[in-house]
Amino acid sequence: MSSTSTATLRADTIAVPHEIIVAGVGLVADPAGALFLEAEALLVLADLHLEKGSSYAARRVFLPPYDTAATLARVTRLVAHYAPRAVIALGDSFHDRRAAERIHGADVESLRALQAGRQWIWIAGNHDPDPPAGLGGEACGEFRSGPLVFRHEPCEGASPGEIAGHLHPVARVVTARGSLRRRCFASDGERCVMPAFGAFAGGLNLRDVAFSRLFGSRVPNAHVLGRDRVYPVAARHCFGD
Repeated sequence: MSSTSTATLRADTIAVPHEIIVAGVGLVADPAGALFLEAEALLVLADLHLEKGSSYAARRVFLPPYDTAATLARVTRLVAHYAPRAVIALGDSFHDRRAAERIHGADVESLRALQAGRQWIWIAGNHDPDPPAGLGGEACGEFRSGPLVFRHEPCEGASPGEIAGHLHPVARVVTARGSLRRRCFASDGERCVMPAFGAFAGGLNLRDVAFSRLFGSRVPNAHVLGRDRVYPVAARHCFGD
């Protein structure tokens, strides 16, 4: 795994709570890379990219074929911890349009167990614009809760209350022990771009021009994923690759 990957949240780990404020609403940022809106018991995940390994294998680029199982296992731990009423997957939940045809039966059962007794919302992404056939849940383009709007691709320019994925933000932070490149939440208090949750998902540095199109001249603060907590890092301490 590359250095952009976040450590798996272990079953015996109690994460140190960390809050990100978006448009006046506080959300718990979990070190696994998820957000939890406690008032609505809503768990938010971005860019699962299920079946990325099998997609690459079809093109004769061979990756370990366990990414879907590993990703769903991490989701299972989060669901057990937070007991959400609803789960929103912010698009690119599947790596391509035919991922549902390749997913292993055991992984389908894991997904159905996760969906049991709660609302499950698939937001359309650029990799998976159509709802996955036969895999439960409901599909929509975006979802709103109070001042918050959940969508896959963030809008350019000001978009208060937006929580999105798509860009897979990572921060490079220089410490006394050297340089670290980690997945992170990117937020300026008005909007938040979530890290990719998928096991094989890569990352885009916060200093990339794609983020300046969203946040303007001000680089967003990074909320960096650690082993058992999320670390707030001011924009001035984030560097380009």
